[in-house]
Amino acid sequence: MKQTILLFAGALISTALSLPGPALAQSEKTEENMTTKLEKAPVAEQRPYSFERHGYTISDPWHWLKDQSYPKIDDEDVLAYLKEENRWFEQNMAGQKALTETLFEEMKARIKEDDSSVPQKDGDWTYWTRFDEGAQYRKWYRKRAVEGSEELLILDENALAEGKEYFRLGAFSVSPDGNLLAYSYDDNGSERFDVHIRNLVTGEELPDIIPGTLSSLVWSADSQSLLYGLANANWRTDNARLHVLGTDVSKDIELYKEEQDGFTVGIGLTQSEKYITIATGDNETSEVRLVPANDPTADPILVSRRQKGREYSVEEHDGKLYILTNDDHVNFRLASASIDNPGEWTTVIAGSDEFYLTGMTAFRQFFVTEGRQNGLDQVEIRSWSDPSDVQRIAFPEASYNAGLSNNPEYDVDKLRLSYESMVTPDTVYDYHLADKQLETLKVQEIPSGYDAELYATERLAIKARDGAMVPVSLVYKKGTRLDGSAPLHLYAYGAYGYAVPPSFSTSRLSLVDRGFIYAIAHIRGGDDLGREWYLQGKLMQRTNTFNDFVDVAKGLAAKGYTSEGRISASGGSAGGELMGAVVNSDPDLWGAVVAHVPFVDVLNTMLDDSLPLTPGEWPEWGNPITDKAAFEYIRSYSPYDQVSAQDYPPMLITGGLNDPRVTYWEPAKWTAKLRATKTDGNMLLMKMNMGAGHGGKSGRWNRVQETAEEFAFILWQMGMTKPSE
Repeated sequence: MKQTILLFAGALISTALSLPGPALAQSEKTEENMTTKLEKAPVAEQRPYSFERHGYTISDPWHWLKDQSYPKIDDEDVLAYLKEENRWFEQNMAGQKALTETLFEEMKARIKEDDSSVPQKDGDWTYWTRFDEGAQYRKWYRKRAVEGSEELLILDENALAEGKEYFRLGAFSVSPDGNLLAYSYDDNGSERFDVHIRNLVTGEELPDIIPGTLSSLVWSADSQSLLYGLANANWRTDNARLHVLGTDVSKDIELYKEEQDGFTVGIGLTQSEKYITIATGDNETSEVRLVPANDPTADPILVSRRQKGREYSVEEHDGKLYILTNDDHVNFRLASASIDNPGEWTTVIAGSDEFYLTGMTAFRQFFVTEGRQNGLDQVEIRSWSDPSDVQRIAFPEASYNAGLSNNPEYDVDKLRLSYESMVTPDTVYDYHLADKQLETLKVQEIPSGYDAELYATERLAIKARDGAMVPVSLVYKKGTRLDGSAPLHLYAYGAYGYAVPPSFSTSRLSLVDRGFIYAIAHIRGGDDLGREWYLQGKLMQRTNTFNDFVDVAKGLAAKGYTSEGRISASGGSAGGELMGAVVNSDPDLWGAVVAHVPFVDVLNTMLDDSLPLTPGEWPEWGNPITDKAAFEYIRSYSPYDQVSAQDYPPMLITGGLNDPRVTYWEPAKWTAKLRATKTDGNMLLMKMNMGAGHGGKSGRWNRVQETAEEFAFILWQMGMTKPSE
């Protein structure tokens, strides 16, 4: 674990400045009113506001819900509206309290409370984590890598989280000499992490504290200094800095500063631990510098100067660089270069139309490539002397999620792997290279019991309206009637090239055991079928993502897996944008929709370059500030802009007051506009986490509780509030 373990959340967008304003159209903000029952849903006042762009006048009467003092949120009218929405949520969900508790207890019973990770050796020590029974957070342990050694507690997240509404560990990095631990955490959901350093020999905390980071933590080879990146005022990490232990943080050395707006800096370490990588880039272009781990203030080695649209990453072995890049093939190739001439690249593995090369890890005696073929994960071991000599690891099922797990050491004769499928619980393997055998180290334990033989999984391809064949992964209980009568839950993400894996979920069983078919649509915008699959769902092809989701739903109904109106759907962040688009385009398809921290105010967010992530997002969505075509295209699908006077399905929307990615006003404005515009009487609820960010509440049981609320809402609105026999 010398290499940083990162637990940051993925996926989307924004923070900002803005305007104030008065209040709820109806509601006196008194103590008495805060405890009385609401007779009807809150209605946010509409206030005239408009702007012009590219010859269009855009009206936005809920613009005032952006607090002018953000990230401090103190506008009384804004807070009053959010609190009223939360009251409306609690009041309406009160009738489902028993069902929510039943679901929570079911989900909790499937989770081993006193669970531990599989120990992994790193140098002189073996490391693992453990949950105590009833605990919300992990404890981190280690012991000497010799028989009979005493286990030592090195970090207790529960102690750090005590008395806090929110807590999330960000980075965890042990120094090369094993004596120091650098760790960071966020305790309000804003994703600004404070770094602390602990002496693992004495247990004492060093006085060195680095506030406001948003990065991994990487040690120098001598364990005397630490590399990190600060979040700037716009929540962008545009720097790499070096802190020397025992010195004032104000004297830290800036090793690199990124000047291009929209580029983000990240810090890493090659597997050999010889070089620290300082990478910068946006969603389509990257550039990497190397500094020796034993001399981090040396002049950085620029591997190759950035070229728009070219991405690359770098590994090192025996003084030679290995570069994974999309420079001459959309599905990436692997190239090599000398450290003395790092920009002169020679192909080692050519790009392929059939195989999507997603990763490369260099070990002393061999290297591992990861990728996907026909949408399925592949792990391949290759010889340094003959990279065409491929040892592909065989996995036992036709559809699964697999890859390298935690492999901190450089010189190994076995690989730690993770594996799961929609019916197979999370499994940890060691793959022994000598005999090419998988050794099962751990299978996820489900205390309340689980029999995989009771469930069936399928992988289908559904034709989209333009002829593309969209993969779909399904799981359901055997005996489920496939005559159109079954309810079906459809999930997807569809952005940033993230492929939603066909993985296992214990929480999902609470729907499946009640007769649901659970489906994951591997839609464009993700890179499930290769990099081109991703490119076909971004920029001016973004609506393919929404069309794929709708066409999968209709296709599954046509095949008898369900019927229109018997389909629930959910997605978060960019997947929440997906939910917003499909309820606008095809509201009658859905029996219930849940949109978590939804990125729905796309046009306004992409027009505001003062927002933290906006400039870096233009390669994904387009720049409507300078490009009229991008403006018109984004406006044509932006869920907030396209809300219309029509019937909408029952909807649950969530947000986080401290969310820096999808700021709280996006779900708030969307909810307000839906309430004022839609023509139906269906339930519309918004839950705003007032002390959390993009990932919702922290703590494993709090997260389970929120999933139980989501499922209770779906079952309630689908008319399935009692478990099936």
